[in-house]
Amino acid sequence: MDIQLNGKRASVKDNTTIGQLIRGRGLDPAAVVVEHNLAIVPADDWEQVRLQENDTLEILQFVGGG
Repeated sequence: MDIQLNGKRASVKDNTTIGQLIRGRGLDPAAVVVEHNLAIVPADDWEQVRLQENDTLEILQFVGGG
């Protein structure tokens, strides 16, 4: 199925959760914020939110510097 991920079309398997998507992309869950269809999703809810066709996700990753 197709979703919109950070402004680009992306294909994901049916019934994929936000948590599965984050892990599958190798992202550190402690260093990202996820917006799903214009609403911020708390990390505690990532395993319950299943993506649907044409959903929109924005994943923001925090980067430390020094």
